[in-house]
Amino acid sequence: MTCEPTPSSRQFGCLQSLIDFVGRPPIVSEALLVDQDMIDRFALVTRDSQWIHVDRERAAAESPYGDTIAHGFLVLSLLTHWQASCIAFPGASMLLNYGFDKVRFTAPVRSGSRVFAKFSLAQAIETGPGEARCTWKVAIEAEGAPRPSVHADWLIMARYGGA
Repeated sequence: MTCEPTPSSRQFGCLQSLIDFVGRPPIVSEALLVDQDMIDRFALVTRDSQWIHVDRERAAAESPYGDTIAHGFLVLSLLTHWQASCIAFPGASMLLNYGFDKVRFTAPVRSGSRVFAKFSLAQAIETGPGEARCTWKVAIEAEGAPRPSVHADWLIMARYGGA
């Protein structure tokens, strides 16, 4: 089993590969277009149709951003997509979203932005044989924006080997 990265993603094929990666430079995902269609569909599913997200005419006239912006929860919900675009766990028998210790929405994501995430592994605590609770420091950024849109401490449980 290999624990080395492929050209397109960083692979964590064993528990030790996670532990060894703590404190290393961030892994950067592919960029994804967050357009008005995506924002509108998210608004329908979540029933959050606040004008700053879905009314382009009003947002152009009244919003300090000059256009609609994505819901913070929409941007946050894309973390699993971004993670899968740049990180793989080929030896894991289970991965579990354990939650967040901190989430901050620090800048808007304007409709039409290309957005990506940076994942830094801050901690990998062995919780049992072949199991670890990992804390990923995540920064979500829109291309060309002066600062990240979201900062989050994302907890993921990883299990390697049998149940």
